Amino acid sequence: MTSLPFVQVDAFADAPFTGNPAAVMPLGQWLADDVLQAIAAENNLSETAFTVPTPDDPDADYALRWFTPAVEVKLCGHATLASGHVLMERDSVRFRTRHAGILTVSRAEEGYALSLPAWTMEPRPLPDLAAGLGGAPLESHWREGGYSLFLFPDAAAVRALSPDFARLKALGDIMLIATAAGAGPDGDSDIVSRVFVPGGGVDEDPVTGSAHGLLTPFWAERLGRKRISAYQASARGGRIGCALEGDRVILTGACRTMIEGRFFP
Repeated sequence: MTSLPFVQVDAFADAPFTGNPAAVMPLGQWLADDVLQAIAAENNLSETAFTVPTPDDPDADYALRWFTPAVEVKLCGHATLASGHVLMERDSVRFRTRHAGILTVSRAEEGYALSLPAWTMEPRPLPDLAAGLGGAPLESHWREGGYSLFLFPDAAAVRALSPDFARLKALGDIMLIATAAGAGPDGDSDIVSRVFVPGGGVDEDPVTGSAHGLLTPFWAERLGRKRISAYQASARGGRIGCALEGDRVILTGACRTMIEGRFFP
């Protein structure tokens, strides 16, 4: 029986059992899409990352795709960081993606640095999403492709949210980002957030790199500076260093390998 390598990594994790678990599965060639989706469903993590070497690509070392248990996603930050952790042989590794261009993971003092596109949003009333999210957001913002952001008055309001996941799932595959200025549990962050994607098969994502590709330019404008410390206030929790550099966002964090083995599809 053919087997596939499997590595489970906690990304953006300061300690074991924190951050966001991702499965990384290096392949020699692509499997059928339905097989990739079935493997991700079997893993039952926020994302499973699949990579294939690209020796003839001058701009990338690997092709990279990500799947939740329900769908393929256009961008996933924590599983890209985890893939860099697993595959990096020197100081950096480059991934070609289908929808987010070239993503690079490099070594950094904090562990690794991930370069993502900086995505901006536009103010827009989102009453149906806000009702499903709960609480009393001060502002709502939208980006085409299914990204929404809700600004709350303080960190306590973000932590207190108890979304109606069935209602939100019925509205489609949309990422909902709830955020506020405020410190994490150790008082060492500028902003906090929580992220929900029930329509994509993930009710609450523990720590979301792609969301911080949106949060970084959003808060850089409001705080008047380009470097921000962020805490995602899920049950697991995770810290992310965020920097806005032109049209890119640089996210920093640590990774920990938790499981290694073989997968038998």
